[in-house]
Amino acid sequence: MAAQKIKLSATEEVQEFVQVASKCDFDIDIFYNRIIIDAKSILGILSMDLTKELTVQYGGQNPEFEHALKKFAIA
Repeated sequence: MAAQKIKLSATEEVQEFVQVASKCDFDIDIFYNRIIIDAKSILGILSMDLTKELTVQYGGQNPEFEHALKKFAIA
């Protein structure tokens, strides 16, 4: 499993992230504190505190998904 810290600050960013994640055939989870949300659930992600950094954990590879991770990554 790989992990990446990201920041999603606008509803449009959440929509874009979920669209890309939904195309992947592997599990993708988003963590914040002890909360775990399926990254393919737009309502789940919107229910999180988007002012905080989120950790994405995933178990596969997809070039489009990895590009989206880099776009929203925290340096």
